[in-house]
Formats: sequence, C-alpha cells, structure tokens
Amino acid sequence: MATYNLEEQDKLDSLKTWWDKFGTAVTIVITTLVVTIGGTKMWEYYQRTQAHQAADLYVLLQQVKATSEVNRINDAAYLLTEGFSSSGYAPRAALIAAAANIEAGETKRAQEHLQWILDNAKEEEMHDLARLRIAGVLLDEGDYDAALRQLNTKHGESYAGLYADLRGDVFVAAEKFEEARQAYQTAIVKLNKSNSYFNIVQMKLDALGDSD
Repeated sequence: MATYNLEEQDKLDSLKTWWDKFGTAVTIVITTLVVTIGGTKMWEYYQRTQAHQAADLYVLLQQVKATSEVNRINDAAYLLTEGFSSSGYAPRAALIAAAANIEAGETKRAQEHLQWILDNAKEEEMHDLARLRIAGVLLDEGDYDAALRQLNTKHGESYAGLYADLRGDVFVAAEKFEEARQAYQTAIVKLNKSNSYFNIVQMKLDALGDSD
C-alpha cells in the first residue's frame, strides 16, 4: 500500500484551496494571452504543462486512494475534474472517486461523479462504464426501472456481455426470472469464454434452471 503522509495531505489541501481561489482567473488569463499573442508554441507549451500537471495529480490521487479516505479522494478527484476536465485523467479520477463513495455508502455522491463522466468525458468507453456503474448503484437501491433504462442505452459491443449480465441481475431482483434467463443467455453469447467472468454468468444462468 502506498504511504500517504502529512506532507501529501498538506499538498492536496493547498492545491484545492489555491484552485478554488484562483483557478478560474488563471484559466481566463492564460486563454486570453494565448488568443492575443496567437502563438502556436505558447499554446503547445500550455497543453504540455497541463498534461504534466494532470498526470502529477493523478499520481497523487492514486496515493490518496490507498488510504480509503473518501473525503480526500473526492478532493483529489475534484482537482482533476475541475482543473483539467479535458484531460483523459479527469474521467478516470471520477471513476475512482465514484468507487470510493460506493464503498463508503455515499451513493448520491457516487452518482454525481458518474454523471460528470457522462456530461464531460470524450471517450465513449468511459460513458459505457459510467452507465454500467450507475445501473449497479440503482440496482442496489431497488430502482429497477431506472437501472434498466441505463442498461438499455446504446453502448459499445465490448460492454455488451456486462450490460446483459447486469440486466439479468436486475430482473432476478425484480423476480422476473424468464427475462433474467434471456439476459444471462445473451451475456453468455457476448462474453469471451476465456474470461473468468463467463463462468460466473453461467452459474447464474444454471441457478435459474430450465424455462417452463
């Protein structure tokens, strides 16, 4: 487990305080400067700097993650999603924060992080993963219809098996066993047999028995 010491705590707190005070102003100043000067090199330098800063913050988030301190994980994720929202690190930070909040029972906060991904992430794969996680939260809360709406949203083929499997779980929880059987059968078709999760889905399907 990574060590998270007082110096790193101070760094996180200082960064968050600084960004809350000056982040927007700094972004406006830099953007204005770039537009005014029209310097390609300056813009490229700014982008490189942003990428390096985002990477450093993501490393810090990984260290904070090891502590399981959900408030500090939220703070670290906030720095990335608010300060570097266009970076690839931001949606991944939101996923980490969502998982930590789910673990802590803070499902509303978890859904806020996941919704941020849907609203801001550029990668469709991140959208697919966020919807899958949201559906899992809704299943745990007993909101089966809302969970199914998430799972019935268009998604990439690589997630088809996982979406079908979770639909099966929702139908089982709702005691709609024939629909669950069909969903698990779809998952079996979509999942790679070499994937260890394939056997888990097969066991779920076997547990339902034959259809009447």
